[in-house]
Amino acid sequence: MSEQKQSDGREPGRVDGDGVARALGAYMMRREHVFAEDTIRGARNAWQSLRLFSLVALVAALMGVAAWAFLMCLDAVTGFREAHLICFALLPAVGVFTAWLYRRYGKDAARGNNLVIDCAVSGRRIPPVMAPFTFVCSVATHLAGGSAGREGTAVQIGGTIADAVSRLFKLGEYDHQDLLMAGISAAFGGVFGTPLAGAFFGMEMCYIGKLHYAAGIYCLVASFVGDLVATMLGAPREAYPIGLIPEFDARGTAYAVIAGIACGVAARLFSAAIRAVRHFYSSRITNYLAAALIGSLVLLGVYVAFGLFRYAGLSSWLIEAGFAGEVTPVDALIKLVVTAFTLGAGFQGGEVTPLFGIGAALGGWLGLVLGVQPSFMAALGLIGIFGAALNVPITTIMLGVDLFGGYAAPFYVIVSFVGYIVAGHRGVYPAQRIVTPKWRSLDVDQGDTVEAAIERHASETERAEDPGRMAHAEHVADASEPSADEVNDASRSK
Repeated sequence: MSEQKQSDGREPGRVDGDGVARALGAYMMRREHVFAEDTIRGARNAWQSLRLFSLVALVAALMGVAAWAFLMCLDAVTGFREAHLICFALLPAVGVFTAWLYRRYGKDAARGNNLVIDCAVSGRRIPPVMAPFTFVCSVATHLAGGSAGREGTAVQIGGTIADAVSRLFKLGEYDHQDLLMAGISAAFGGVFGTPLAGAFFGMEMCYIGKLHYAAGIYCLVASFVGDLVATMLGAPREAYPIGLIPEFDARGTAYAVIAGIACGVAARLFSAAIRAVRHFYSSRITNYLAAALIGSLVLLGVYVAFGLFRYAGLSSWLIEAGFAGEVTPVDALIKLVVTAFTLGAGFQGGEVTPLFGIGAALGGWLGLVLGVQPSFMAALGLIGIFGAALNVPITTIMLGVDLFGGYAAPFYVIVSFVGYIVAGHRGVYPAQRIVTPKWRSLDVDQGDTVEAAIERHASETERAEDPGRMAHAEHVADASEPSADEVNDASRSK
C-alpha cells in the first residue's frame, strides 16, 4: 500500500522541526522573562531587607545605650534608698507627679506596654515623650521604694525609638511592624542580658498563641546587638547556678508539672491583684490626683506598718534567697501584694523582675517541701511564673537556656507550657491579641484582646450567679430605650 499523506503534504507521524523550535524558543523567552522579573524582585527585596537591617541595628544600638544608662541609674538609686530609708517618704510626691505628668503631657503614654503592643499590631503612633517619661518616672519609683521591675520601661523605650526611626524613614506597614518588634527584642535582650529570650519576646509579646515569624531574623539581630552594646558599656548581669538537676524521668517530670501548676496559679493571682487595685482606685476616687495620692499613702502605710522595706524596688535578694532555699510562701505573697499596690496605684515600672522574685521564692519553697534541690525548683519558678503571667511560653524556654544553660531544657519546656495553660486568658498585658485560644472551651475569645476576654467572662459569671439582678438590669436598660413606634410618633409630631 502506498503511504498516506496529510492534507498539508507532510507524512503522518513526522514531527515538524520548525514548530518544535518555535515552541522551544517561546518557552525559553517566557522563562527568561520570569527569571528577569524574579531577579529584579529579589534585588528589590534584598535592598529593602538590607535597609531594614541597617535600621534594626541602629535601633538596637540606641536601645543598648539606653538599657545601660537605665540599669546604672537603677543601681545608683537602689543603693541610695537602701542607705537612706527616708527616701520612702517621697512615695506620695512621686505618685502624684507621675499621674500629673502623664495626664497633662503624656497623651496615651500612660498605657505603657499596651500602647507598644497596639502600635506593633495596628500601626498606631507612640508619643515621643513615652521614652523620657518612663525613664525618669521609673527611676523615681525605685528611688522612692516602689516595687516595680525593668522590662516595662525598657520595652517602652525600645518601642519609642523604633517608632521614631520608622516615621523618620517613612517605612511601610510591614517594615514598621518588623522594626517595632525588633525594638522590643533589643529592649529585653539589652536589659536582662538574655539575647535568645529577647529574640523570641519581640515575636511573641503581642499575641497569645502566635509567633510572628516574619520578624524573626530582625528580632534575633536586634536582641543580640542590644545585649552586646549594653554589656560592652558595663551593664550589670546576674547569674544564678541551679546546682544538681534531677533525672528526666517520671519523678523529675512530676516536679516540673507541680512547679508549672503553682506558677500558673500565682500568675493569675498576680495579674488579678494589679487589675483589682487599679479598678478600685479608678472606680472609687474620681479625681486622678487624689487617687494617686491615696494609692501612694496606702503603699507607704503598708511598708511602715509591717516593716516591709526590704521588699521594695527590685528585691534582688529575694531571688538569691529562693535559690538558697531560705524562703517561705509568705515572702512570695508579700512581694506580690506590694507590687500590686505599686503598679495599681499608677507608678511606672515593669512586672518581670518582681515576678522573678515571686517565682524564685515560690519555687525555692517547693524544693524544700518536695525534697528537691531548692535552686533547681527556684529556677523553674522564676521562668515559669514569668511565662505564665506574660503568655510567652517559647520565650520562657529560651530564658531558661540564657540564664541557666540547656542541661535542664526538658524541664523548662514542661513548666513553661503547664504554667501557660493553667494561667488561662489572663496576663499583665491586657492589649495582647488572642490568636489561638488555650482551651477549647475558650474558643469564644479568639480574636479578642485579653482585656475584652476578661470582661466577657466576668459578665457571664455575674449573670450566672445572680440571673434575677442581671435580668432586671437588662429590663431597665431596655425600658430606657425608646421603641420604634415611639421614635416614629416623635418624628411625626415634629
